[in-house]
Formats: sequence, C-alpha cells, structure tokens
Amino acid sequence: MRLLAPAKINLGLRIVGRRPDGYHELDSLFLPIDLADVVTLHSGAAPTCQVVLHVDGDAPEDESNLAARAAHAYCEASGLRLRVEIELTKHTPMAAGLGGGSSDAAALLRGLDAQHPGALAGAELERVALALGADVPFFLHPRPCRVRGIGERLEPVAGLPSLALVLANPGEGVSTAEVYRAYDALAPGPSSALPPLPPLVPLRAELLGGLLHNDLEAPATRLCPAIARLRTALHEAGALAVGLSGSGATLYGVCRDPEAARGVADRLQIPNPGWCRVAHTAESR
Repeated sequence: MRLLAPAKINLGLRIVGRRPDGYHELDSLFLPIDLADVVTLHSGAAPTCQVVLHVDGDAPEDESNLAARAAHAYCEASGLRLRVEIELTKHTPMAAGLGGGSSDAAALLRGLDAQHPGALAGAELERVALALGADVPFFLHPRPCRVRGIGERLEPVAGLPSLALVLANPGEGVSTAEVYRAYDALAPGPSSALPPLPPLVPLRAELLGGLLHNDLEAPATRLCPAIARLRTALHEAGALAVGLSGSGATLYGVCRDPEAARGVADRLQIPNPGWCRVAHTAESR
C-alpha cells in the first residue's frame, strides 16, 4: 500500500489556555499542502509485533521515528501481532513546523486500519493518534480544519479556495518543546480565539495580516532570529502576507496566484542551508 503524507501550514495559531496537566490549548486553521512524504506499507501476521523501517531522506531510521512508533502503538491498541514493513521517502523537512512526522504517523495508522478493517474502532484510532502527538489526529483525514483543544477537536472548514504559497525556511530546525518553553517564559496571557475568517476571494493583504498571527512566532524568533529576517525578505519579495507555520521555523508567504508565487520565490535570497519552494493549499468544498 502506497500512501501520501501531506504537510500542513497553520493559517493563524492562538494559544487560548493551558490545562492543569500543562498542555496548551490552541485555536488554529490547519491547511494541508501539496508537499508530501510517501509511505509504502506492508503488514502481515507474525509471532510478535515487528516493525522494519527504511528511510530515504532526512529522518531517523530507528524506533524514535514517529512512523515506527505509530506501528507499535497500533499493534498494542489492536492486540494484533504484525510484522510491519515501512518504506518512508521524506520530502517534508524535520523540525520545520509543517507536521511531517505527525503526517507520517497518521499515514501509518490509516494504512494499517485499511489493511486490518475492524481491528480498531474509529474513536480508538483517534485516541491512538492523539497519544502519538497533538497534530496526528488532523492527518488521519487531512483536509482544511479548525483545530482546537490540544489537537483533538477538529471541525472541517468548507469554502476555502486553494492558496498559492512560498514556503521559506532559514535552514535551522526548531524544537517544538523548546518553543513552548520559551513561550511560557514570556508569560503572556491567553489569546482570544481566531477572528472570523475573512473572504479570501479576492485576496486582500489588509484582511490576511490579522488572521495569520501566530502566538508562537515571538518565542520561535528568540530561538531562531533568522525567522525575523526571512519574514522581512518575503514581504520585500512581494508576498501579500506572511505567517509562521506551527512552531517554525518555516514561514509561508501568501501570494495572489501561482505565477506571483513563482516570482516571489525567484526574488528571495536565502543563504545556505536555507530553502524555499512554491506550494499550494488544498481547496475545501
């Protein structure tokens, strides 16, 4: 079985509270994009749970890989004894705020659920996904969604057009845990919820600016000052508005159309090992 594991961007991210167990509650729009890893999966009965992982690209090829952890978690939750063989081709960079590892894990869960129908109820599959990481439940059914709570409250959003983007990264990985620790050190009060979604046709920079605000950008920039320089560069290259995806360090520039996005990408000057690429979000109906 061959599965795509799409990356995502956050169209705005607000930290609206903190639970007694220390987890932060968020309010964000998650949009899948056309950048995707490829997961090839084979599973069959075995005396014990066995997971074999081969990685082509930049990701660990051991039990720390979230895809391998997802396979073990599925076997444990379902009670099935399986040999799970995984070929993972990485295209989404690690520690970039694009959800690559979470999407790989969700693709594994989707694939195993399809290969062993009925082994886990839908609610149990979602519980396994959430235990693996806050972003994983979204990627079980990747489509534009408003995501709240700690990632478990998903509300599909209809009527969103595809957005032309330029993804830009300074070439530095940023730890999500460290960004949240830096956020807590700033001791901000809780944010209000996301504002109502403005009309996105036609795109208007003055409406996008407030929507794209990400509460994690200030702490992420403290850890990675290059984020601020890259934000300025995207604006100067012609992006209508700029947002930070997740905890960074990837920024995205929203552009009027794919041709404009290609122009912005051509004008960007990012020192090595930074990178940029043109992308687009999924359209929702």
